[in-house]
Amino acid sequence: MSRATLEKDPDDVTRMFDEAAARYDRTNSLLSAGRDRAWRARARTVLGLRPGERCLDVACGTGVSTTELARSGATVIGVDRSPGMVARGADRPVDLHVADALALPFADDSFDAVTIMFGLRNVVDPVAALTEMARVTRPAGRLVVCEFSHPTWAPFRAVYLRYLMRGLPWIARKVSSNPDAYTYLSDTIRAWHDQQSLATAIREAGWSQVAWRDLSGGIVALHRALAPAGSAEE
Repeated sequence: MSRATLEKDPDDVTRMFDEAAARYDRTNSLLSAGRDRAWRARARTVLGLRPGERCLDVACGTGVSTTELARSGATVIGVDRSPGMVARGADRPVDLHVADALALPFADDSFDAVTIMFGLRNVVDPVAALTEMARVTRPAGRLVVCEFSHPTWAPFRAVYLRYLMRGLPWIARKVSSNPDAYTYLSDTIRAWHDQQSLATAIREAGWSQVAWRDLSGGIVALHRALAPAGSAEE
């Protein structure tokens, strides 16, 4: 597992996602055996959006997650650093923009809720991105981070890691428009925080009442929190 690393050049990552955009959503559904749809739906439920609220979807890709969130009746804006991804989602019934998670083009307290699904792992400074998301969220506003994590049952975790190392890149070579992107994604998933470590990073960014729930045995974790002025620390 020596290749796994969280060090990255943001421009290289952006180019990689630009090249993967054409088949990105289809490839993700195939690699997750369709579970990606259920994970996004659960994130929407946990975020608890209501009609009339404003939500920011950071690292939105082609806007699949943004569209899912908009089913709540809230006004949802998606941003992503990859112009290729945003262009691919241009026909979706949501508002998508090219923007960096580390410098969001919105005023303080602009949103009732903010989320990032499967994108925090690809940001060069995750704590800085979480801090920036807190800036644009109103006091007591909500955060949901939906991200790959660490399966909690050791035998399952061993099988999962073998899939990431061998199965995922092999399948991606057959179906993706940029197979190298999935070798990178496999490596970063293995190097990423476990559930407790990510909760600590979210607290370091100023969020309070941080908690999480595991999905699919811990393959994915949903972390939720409140904006800094929302309530006292746990």
